[in-house]
Amino acid sequence: MKVMKFGGSSVGSAENIEKVIEIVGKSIADETCVVVLSAMQGTTDALIEVGKMAEKGDDGFRSKIKEIEHKHFTAVFALIPESSRDMVCDFIENRINELKNICEGVYLLRELSARTLDRIVSLGEILSTKIVAAKFSSLGVVNIWKDSRQLIRTDSNYGFAAVDFEKTNQTVRDYFKLSDAKLFILPGFIAADAEGVTTTLGRGGSDYTGAILAAALDAEVLEIWTDVSGMMTADPRIVKNIRQIPHITYREAMELSHFGAKVIYPPTIQPVLQKNIPIFIKNTFAPDDYGTLVESEVTDEKEIIRGITSIDKISVLSLEGSGMVGIPGFSKRLFDALSRAAINVILITQSSSEHSICVAIEEKFDKLAKEVVDREFEFEIAVGKIEPLQVENGLSILALVGDNMKNHTGISGKMFAALGAQGVNIRAIAQGSSERNISAIIDSRDVRKAVNSLHEEFFSDGNRQLNLYVVGVGTVGSRLLAQIRQQTEYIAEHLRLNLRVVGLANSKQMIVNEEGIELDEWKKLVTAKPTAETRSFYAKLQAVQTLADTVIEKNLRNSIFVDITANAEVAELYPQLLEKSISVVACNKVAASDSFDKYRNLKDLAREYSTNFLFETNVGAGLPIITTLNDLTRSGDRINRIEGVLSGTLNFVFNNYDGSRSFASVVRQAQDEGYTEPDPRLDLNGTDVARKILILAREAGYQLEMADIENKGFLPESCLEGSVEEFYAEMEKNEDYFRELLEQARSQGQMLKYIASMDRGKAVVGLQSIDPAHNFANLSGKDNAVLFYTNRYADLPLVVKGAGAGADVTAAGVFADIIRAAKI
Repeated sequence: MKVMKFGGSSVGSAENIEKVIEIVGKSIADETCVVVLSAMQGTTDALIEVGKMAEKGDDGFRSKIKEIEHKHFTAVFALIPESSRDMVCDFIENRINELKNICEGVYLLRELSARTLDRIVSLGEILSTKIVAAKFSSLGVVNIWKDSRQLIRTDSNYGFAAVDFEKTNQTVRDYFKLSDAKLFILPGFIAADAEGVTTTLGRGGSDYTGAILAAALDAEVLEIWTDVSGMMTADPRIVKNIRQIPHITYREAMELSHFGAKVIYPPTIQPVLQKNIPIFIKNTFAPDDYGTLVESEVTDEKEIIRGITSIDKISVLSLEGSGMVGIPGFSKRLFDALSRAAINVILITQSSSEHSICVAIEEKFDKLAKEVVDREFEFEIAVGKIEPLQVENGLSILALVGDNMKNHTGISGKMFAALGAQGVNIRAIAQGSSERNISAIIDSRDVRKAVNSLHEEFFSDGNRQLNLYVVGVGTVGSRLLAQIRQQTEYIAEHLRLNLRVVGLANSKQMIVNEEGIELDEWKKLVTAKPTAETRSFYAKLQAVQTLADTVIEKNLRNSIFVDITANAEVAELYPQLLEKSISVVACNKVAASDSFDKYRNLKDLAREYSTNFLFETNVGAGLPIITTLNDLTRSGDRINRIEGVLSGTLNFVFNNYDGSRSFASVVRQAQDEGYTEPDPRLDLNGTDVARKILILAREAGYQLEMADIENKGFLPESCLEGSVEEFYAEMEKNEDYFRELLEQARSQGQMLKYIASMDRGKAVVGLQSIDPAHNFANLSGKDNAVLFYTNRYADLPLVVKGAGAGADVTAAGVFADIIRAAKI
C-alpha cells in the first residue's frame, strides 16, 4: 500500500485533474492506493476571504461564493459525462448552500470564530475529492471516498489542531481493515475533535494528513505530488542553474523546509520519520522525472552541501545590557514573554560574554514582540541594567544545509568568504552542534546575490558568473564588446568564467538586462527608443548618478563596472561602487590621476571591501606596464627611476613628421586613424603624458600631485586657444616653428621623442632630442616603451615595449583587467 498526496496545483483545473487520474490509474494497477487531495488551487484563500468579508459586513462575499461555485462546476462539466453528473452536482450544490448559510450568519453577527472559519475552509478539500472520486467512478474505477474527519482525531485548537495519534491510528487501522478496495480518496487538511466538530491541521495540513495515514497504515511509501520535480539545491525563482536533489535524509529535508523550502512542511515529516517510511516528492506535470526520495539515510556521500535556502521578512530582536552578565534567568524570561504572546523564535544566538542575546522572529510580530519584552523587563530597563529591546527589520535568514558538513572542515569559512567577497554583511550567525545547518542573518536586499554566490561556490562546476556593466560604447567600447563576444566560449572553457554583459550605457541612456544583453544586437538596443516590451530595460541618464544607482540596486553577484569614458563625473561614482564590493575597471584616467587623497581612498576602499580597482589601460593601452610595476613592488623591489614614451599619439606624430609635409597634417592623420583624443591638444600639450607618469609614480609608492609634474610643453601658446579646427589652422601658421625643432635635432644627429621621467619622486615630461643609441630611438609608429630602474634592475632596466595606442589594444587591456578582476 502507498499513500499519494496531490497538492492544490495538481487539482487546480480539469486539465490538471486528468493528469492526477492518469497517475493514480497506473498505480492502482499494482497496489492499493490511498489518495489525499488538497483543495483546488486558490480555493482555501478564497474561502478565508469569504469569511473575512462576511465578518466585515461586506456583502461582496455572496459574489465570491458564486465564483467558488462556478469554478467547481466548471471542473465537473469538463471531467464528468452528463449521465454521471447528477450526484456530484447535487453534493456541490448542497455544500455551497451550507457555505452560504454559515456566511450569512457571520454577516449578521459580524463575528468569525476560529471554529467557524475551520468549518468554512474545510469545504475546499471536500469538494475537490468528491469531484475526483466522481471522475474515477465515471471511468468505471471502483473507489471509496472517505471523510477524513471520521478518521483523524484532534484537540479543539481550531486552525492548528494537534492530532491525538493513539485514537487516530486505531481508528484508521480499524477502518481500512474492513475494506479490500484498491483506491481510497480522502480530503487532506481537515479533521475533527472529540465532539466531531471540524478542525484543520494548519499550514501543510494536507501533507500532514498523508503522513498520518501512511504512518498509521505502515505504508511502503508516502508520495507527495506537487508542481516541481522534487527538492532543489536552491529556490528556482532566485537561482537559474539549480540542481534537483535525488536523495535526501529526513533531517536535511526538515532543515531545508524549516528555512524556507516550500515543497514540504517540517511537521508533516514527523509521523513517517518515526516509522522510517520513505517520502517520494514527485511532479504531477512531469511524472517521469525521478523527483526526490526522502529517507532516513542516504548512501551517496559525495555531496557535502545538500541545499541552500532562505526565509524573508525576518525581524531580529536584540536584548543587551551589562546587567545580564553572570545573572541567570534572562534568556528564560525573554523566551517566556515571547511564548506567552505566541511568537515563534526561528533562530537564536548569544555572545559568550552574556552581554547580549539575539533572536529572529517573523517580521509581522515585531511590534508585539517589543511590547511584551519591554514589559517583561520594565524594571531592569528603568534602572539601566539592560537597554530597551532593539528591533531590526528588512532582514532574511540564509541557511546552508547538509548532513556531511560535520565530516568536512572549512565549510563555514568558504560560506563566509563567498559572502564577504560579494559585500554581503552578516548580522548574526547560528550553527547547531550537529553541524547540519549554518545559518546567517543578512539584509533582505542581498538574498538573491548571496544565494547565487553560495550556489556557485558549492554546486557549480567551478564556473563563475561575471556581470559586466560597460559605460562608454564608442570606439574602444565597441571593440571591447566584440572581443567579449568572440572570446566568450574560450573563457568559459579555459578560465571557467561565464561573461555576461548586463548593462550598457552611452551619454544618453542605459540599457540593463539581468539575463544578459545579446552582443549581436547591442548597437540597435543602445540607440533604439524603448518599446512597451523593452521599456523596463532602459533608464534615461538624466544624471550620471543613475549609473551607480542602477548597478547598486540590481545587486548582482560578481559585478564589474567598466568605465571606458573620460568623464570626471563617472569617476566620482567609483567610491560608492567599491563600497558595495563592485569591482571597477577604469580606462578613464581621471580617478587615478586626481588628488592623491582620492587616489589613495579608492585603493583603500578596494582593499577594505575585498574588491578590485584596476586601471592598466591608463598607461600604455594594452601594455602590461602597471601590472609589471606592481609585480616588482609586491615582490620587494623598489622603483628608483622610470623613463617612458607614454603617448602613442605623440610617438606616431614625431615618427611620421619628417618635414615632407606639415606638422598639422601628421597630427590630423593621427586623429583620423583613431590615435588621438577628439581634441588632439589633450595629447600634444603633455597633460595626458603627465597624468600617466603621475599614475606610475603613485603605483611605485611616491606621493605626488599633478602640480608636482614639470610639464615642458612644446606647442606655441596660440595653438592652445580656440576650436579644434582653429587649432589646426594655427599649427599651419606655425609650421616654421615645428620644422625648426625637427631640423635642430637632425643637425645634431638626433631625433625627437616626447619623454616622461620620474627619478625618486621628481617627475618631468617634455620633448627631447635623443641620439640613435637611446633605448627609445627605435620606437616606431604608435609604440610606447617604459624603462624601470630598480634595486634589482639598477644598470640594465626592465623594459616594457609595444603598441601604446589604438582601439583594439586598449580594448584588450580593459578585457585583461576584467579577467584579472574576476580571478583575484
